Amino acid sequence: MSTDYATDVKRYASAADDAAIAGIVKHLGIALKSTDASLVSCSSKDELERVRESWLKKKLKLTQDDAELDKGIKAVCEKMKADKGKQRVTFYYLLAEHFGKTSALA
Repeated sequence: MSTDYATDVKRYASAADDAAIAGIVKHLGIALKSTDASLVSCSSKDELERVRESWLKKKLKLTQDDAELDKGIKAVCEKMKADKGKQRVTFYYLLAEHFGKTSALA
């Protein structure tokens, strides 16, 4: 696991679980090699819909309605608003933390 991912996550979640971070990195795999794919754009409705459908519903198996899931995404966007390039690993970790699912990633 690249320590850059852990360092970035720990800027927002100082007690972040390294195993959970590694799980996200493994899940994303080759996508992290592309700069564009390794970042999340909070200004892209399509991007945020993909995050909700692929990450929250499929990977984390969340069953809340879309409005509730979108609230969580918006909260993470707000938390990371100072970052022009929002690292996908960090974004996904913060979503998992928001919904209490970090243990499912390790």
